[in-house]
Amino acid sequence: MKKIFRIVGFLEGISYLLLMSLGLYYKYVLNDPSFVKLFGMPHGILFMLYLILAYLIKDEMQWKIKDLTIVFLGSIIPFGTFYVDKKYLQ
Repeated sequence: MKKIFRIVGFLEGISYLLLMSLGLYYKYVLNDPSFVKLFGMPHGILFMLYLILAYLIKDEMQWKIKDLTIVFLGSIIPFGTFYVDKKYLQ
């Protein structure tokens, strides 16, 4: 389960960065919202999967409520999932 969570966290982090960089660049600079639509749905699915998996493995990882809160916040902060992977999963 931890390995799956790490993979989902990595993919969620990449999708978030793509959405915030390429998606917003194309939408606001080039007036083409197609990249936001392209990256938005996969990111949303990965985001929800990340939160669900974090909640499911909290007991296995022996996370306290503070640790779980940091893991959850890592999903909404750019590069946060990479920090969580390094600090809490290795």
